[in-house]
Amino acid sequence: MAIDAKNLGVRTRFAPSPTGLVHIGSLRTALFAFLFARHNHGVNVLRIEDTDQNRKVEGALENLLKVMKLMGVEFDEGYYLTADGKISEKGEYGPYLQSKRLDLYQKHAEQLVQNGKAYYCFCSEQRLEEVRKEQVALKKPPMYDRHCRYLKPQETQKQLAEFKAAGKNPVIRFAIPDEGQTVIHDLVYGDITYEHRILDDQVILKSDGFPTYHLAVVIDDHYMQISHVIRGEEWIPSTPKHLLIYQAFGWQPTEFAHLPLIVNPDKTKLSKRQGDISVEDFLAKGYLKNALLNFVAFLGWNPKTEQEIFSLDDLIAQFDLSKINKSGAIFDPNKLDWLNGLYIRQMSANELAENLIPFWQADGIDAKTHDAAYLAAIANLEQQRLKRLSEIGERTRYFFAAPGYDPELLIWKKSDKEKTKQALSNIKQFLTSIDDFRRPNLETAVKKFIADQNLDNGSVLWPLRVALTGQDKSPGPFEVAEVLALGPGKHEILNRLEQAINKLS
Repeated sequence: MAIDAKNLGVRTRFAPSPTGLVHIGSLRTALFAFLFARHNHGVNVLRIEDTDQNRKVEGALENLLKVMKLMGVEFDEGYYLTADGKISEKGEYGPYLQSKRLDLYQKHAEQLVQNGKAYYCFCSEQRLEEVRKEQVALKKPPMYDRHCRYLKPQETQKQLAEFKAAGKNPVIRFAIPDEGQTVIHDLVYGDITYEHRILDDQVILKSDGFPTYHLAVVIDDHYMQISHVIRGEEWIPSTPKHLLIYQAFGWQPTEFAHLPLIVNPDKTKLSKRQGDISVEDFLAKGYLKNALLNFVAFLGWNPKTEQEIFSLDDLIAQFDLSKINKSGAIFDPNKLDWLNGLYIRQMSANELAENLIPFWQADGIDAKTHDAAYLAAIANLEQQRLKRLSEIGERTRYFFAAPGYDPELLIWKKSDKEKTKQALSNIKQFLTSIDDFRRPNLETAVKKFIADQNLDNGSVLWPLRVALTGQDKSPGPFEVAEVLALGPGKHEILNRLEQAINKLS
């Protein structure tokens, strides 16, 4: 019986294959389906398409569920993680795993054969390869030549009996109409017309009893009462085949919205082969999940406002398929860095420090052994400069251990070795008498000392800063000294100055 999905309102789905880490493109598809469902007070379904058992990766489903939960993408039906971390299933249209629905696919494939909408194909791999080579040689698109489609009924029955006797099954191919055309009414790209003559008689049921994507997706979307399919534009050429299968069953098709490809700044396709494009990779690089989600939402979608920062609630409120662009969505790492920096600057120093701890630890810095106020002070000092949390280790290592550096770095460009050594000795002696290392007071006192000694700022402040940080670029000496005084204390500042003097001796 045909089911009218629209009677149930909006029902979207995300239907990934369990083949590895969550690609940034998969996150966008899942996010857009979720946003559309929530904006329209609908239902979002998670279905796992595992018909290609050779590509299945152990643990991929658990990883997918963890990533989606972390990113705030929710599913009302399908698989989910329980409080104790186990995989469970909810919803009345399951099972939501394709490999548990094989009887349904086989039954419907046979129904299409009986109705003359599909046929058994007995061709060997060798014959198919010969046909393909011949078509390529003739500069024709490689397609099945429909050899088995035109077998006489008795020949079909004879070959079918031979296959069964040998313990084998033929594949089943869908019979594309010989003439005419199919029009896709896409909610993003508008009407797209395909001539039937260019469509292949695709295999819909393999010899192992597993369906191909084309059959399974139509049956699943129908029986799960999906109203809208949101997926990447690479599926547009398959859509006329899906519409024809809907028609063959006498079912009302879903509505389709295809998303533009995600491309690099040079317009090449963002590919898994390039590496480091999974959600986990970006989080490991120090991108905040909210910044990443905000960025991904803008890959092909434009709210047409001046607003840059969007919470998940903002995205739900403003999401509209009419605002999806047709042109490629450019993945600009510089834009992501900029956006991540905005999110970092919105955090409190304590919150930022808490988020930085794993990145310090990853760089071999045992931040957990230090006082929370000290870590917050370090975070506050670097907050305006950070683009990614992973930058924190090299930027702030000197706050956790005395730095190593080339003694030449201590010498100001307008000074020399002896003058630098004397300047460091003088400032060390002066700081011995200072008890208040808060930046305003320290800066006032040191600059007065420099003026009283008839010295220039550069010849004193440059080596002071390098002695404390070991870097040619870093925050100023007063900011650094203020933070060091909070942590290891005044004696550490004096020790580093002593070490600098010794390096110049």
